[in-house]
Amino acid sequence: MKMKTGVEQSVYAALLLNMLPDGAVLHSEEISRQIGASPTYFQKLLRKMGSADLITSVPGTKGGFKLKKRPEDIRVYDIYVAIEGQQSLYTPSGIFDGMLELGSDDEHCILGSLMDEAEDSWKFVLKRETIASLTEKLQTEQYSSRMAGLRKWLDEKMVV
Repeated sequence: MKMKTGVEQSVYAALLLNMLPDGAVLHSEEISRQIGASPTYFQKLLRKMGSADLITSVPGTKGGFKLKKRPEDIRVYDIYVAIEGQQSLYTPSGIFDGMLELGSDDEHCILGSLMDEAEDSWKFVLKRETIASLTEKLQTEQYSSRMAGLRKWLDEKMVV
């Protein structure tokens, strides 16, 4: 399994938006530049996150983006689903049925339950982490020396 960079970029964009004070927004161009995303591709990500009611746009010259939900209510899994969709990571291709000549009507994939269990575990981890919990991790000593520069950037780029 390989997750597209759009999910990663979207999670970090949500973290940036969570760092804004009430009433402030960030322009999409500034966010895309900060996270290293193509502005046109990032616009697609923003639309997907907006459609999922995770973020909202504020129109106008002083417009931009901000979180629509509380950070405690935005799970990493929600962002994943907004960007990637809800399709299963594993779909049997029929190899097992062909090997045992089971016929196309029978769904006997021996890997099916194993893959379902693995996917359930993966979803559980993504569902337990929120934008709020990731923000708390940014407040730890491990990141404190780097956060000053990011906060300065936010102060310069946010629109109030």
